[in-house]
Amino acid sequence: DFSVDLTTGRMTPHQTDAADWRVTLVNTGLESMTGGRVKRMQRFIGNETSMLTYGDGVADIDLERLLAFHRSHGKMVTVTAVHPGARFGELEITGDRVDSFQEKPQTKQGWINGGYFVIEPEFFDLIAGDATILEREPLEQAAKMGELMAFRHEGFWQCMDTKRDLDALENLWQSGQAPWR
Repeated sequence: DFSVDLTTGRMTPHQTDAADWRVTLVNTGLESMTGGRVKRMQRFIGNETSMLTYGDGVADIDLERLLAFHRSHGKMVTVTAVHPGARFGELEITGDRVDSFQEKPQTKQGWINGGYFVIEPEFFDLIAGDATILEREPLEQAAKMGELMAFRHEGFWQCMDTKRDLDALENLWQSGQAPWR
C-alpha cells in the first residue's frame, strides 16, 4: 500500500513488508491502441523482463510461478492461458435426472488469453506505434516466430467487462470467498 502525491512527486509507503516491485504508471493517451500503450512503457522498462496486464481481469495467478515458467523457456513472451467463465449454469444430466448443477462454473473447454503477460525487451520491436493492436500484429508475430509460450492457469479467472461482471466480483469479495484475496 502506498500513496503518490502527483504535485510533489512524493511517495508515501504505508507498510514495511512491501513486495520487491517497481510500479510505473504511464499516461498513454486517449487514442493509443493496446500495443501503442505497451510501446509507450518501453523507455521506463529498459532492458528488463516485465509483466503486464490489461487490468480488466481478476485472477488468483501465482505470479512467481508465472515468472519462473517464463524464465524456464527463454522465449520472448508468455501469455497466461485461462479457461473462460461460463455465462450460464451447467447441468450434468443422465436421462431426465440432473446429476450435478453448477451456477456459472469456469469451463474446462478451450483456452483463452487471460490478459497476464511476461515480456522480454525485444518484444517492443514488434510494436510499430500507437495504432498497433497488441492482440494482432505483435502477439500474432511472436506466435509465428515460435516466441509465444502459454502458462496454463487452472485456477480462478474472471473478466470484468460489464456491470454484471463487476457486481459478481464485488459480491464474491463481500462474501469473503474471493480466491484472489
